[in-house]
Amino acid sequence: MMAHRYRLYPDPAQQAILVHHCWDARTLWNAVLEQANCWRPGRKPSPGNAERQRQLTEARAAIPWLAAGSSSVQQQALRDFDQALRHWWAGTHRRPTWRRRGQHEGFCIRDVTVHGLNGTWATVVVPKAGRVRFRLSRRLPAAVGMARVTQDRAGRWHVSVSAAQPPVVRVATGGAVGLDLGVIATVTSSAGAQWHTPGLRVPEAQRLRRLQRRWARQATGSRRRERTRLVIARLRAREADRRRDAVEWLSTRLVRQYDVIAIEDLPVRNMLASAAGTVDQPGHGVAAKRGLNRAIAAQGWALFRRRLQQKAATCGVTVVAVPPAYTSQRCARCGDTRPANRESQAVFRCRACGHAAHADVNAADNIRAAGQAVLARGGISPRAPREARTDPVAA
Repeated sequence: MMAHRYRLYPDPAQQAILVHHCWDARTLWNAVLEQANCWRPGRKPSPGNAERQRQLTEARAAIPWLAAGSSSVQQQALRDFDQALRHWWAGTHRRPTWRRRGQHEGFCIRDVTVHGLNGTWATVVVPKAGRVRFRLSRRLPAAVGMARVTQDRAGRWHVSVSAAQPPVVRVATGGAVGLDLGVIATVTSSAGAQWHTPGLRVPEAQRLRRLQRRWARQATGSRRRERTRLVIARLRAREADRRRDAVEWLSTRLVRQYDVIAIEDLPVRNMLASAAGTVDQPGHGVAAKRGLNRAIAAQGWALFRRRLQQKAATCGVTVVAVPPAYTSQRCARCGDTRPANRESQAVFRCRACGHAAHADVNAADNIRAAGQAVLARGGISPRAPREARTDPVAA
């Protein structure tokens, strides 16, 4: 399943109602989360969904601002929390956390009613707001049962509906490719092609730095600071939109061109860990690691791999994730593995056979060979060597 997201264009009166719905959903989520956090061994179990719904009815009768909101939106917020608890207990998702204003703005609506206006615009019925226009940037799914309305940090409203990933139309090619992920080049293929994740242009990046310095000097809670934050959020949203667009384009292209795709199994979450350390054992190179973390996060590796796997599953393309250990130090021609083989970020020269190539392309060749070996063994991943093999042969 994937989310089909459309840009929502509420008028000022409708926007005020949507903000109220977001406030209700966030408040109720945090209230029931506090109830769940107060449970301790030996106490009575925390209220279930039925008990929470009964408590919501009593709260709506006693609290005027809660009664002014939509009961269906508020009831769905409690169901969403109950579903989040079940996912956590099943081990498929993280523990539910607090929702903050400005970061987690959204609510769900049930029994969605959509009215098409023309080939470009349609409306969705939101409780108490009526028909809200949204742009048909893609074809609507055949069945729309539930939708989620969200507001991002740039102030833009969206409506999302869940549907199956549409299959990618392709013809079998019999080709195989290895993909090396990096910071200088986001994706390098074993065929020698490189793709870079688009970000902010130079004037936009300079403007972002000026705005960040201005935001740091402005008084906390002031209107000017909020306006500056909104402009910064719009620039960040533009950067994220370009990254998502590049990921969609590249993943579709690769799925159409190759039958087997081998990709590095990078632990992105671990790679983004901070180097600050603790008070007793402070870290080293904290500023450099922080800059590296920003560069890694800007590449969108996890999003690229997820979309690649989702599209490949619809059309019979095989995606194999292989361990990345020593792929940048191993010669793709003779298999010699030593750190000295990689002279720099872009230069690879084997000390044993003299093979020279772009370092990322050589790593992609190794990844492709490892992926084909995994398929030959019936899907069993290779075990990374404990240490690189050292060969006494001089360069």
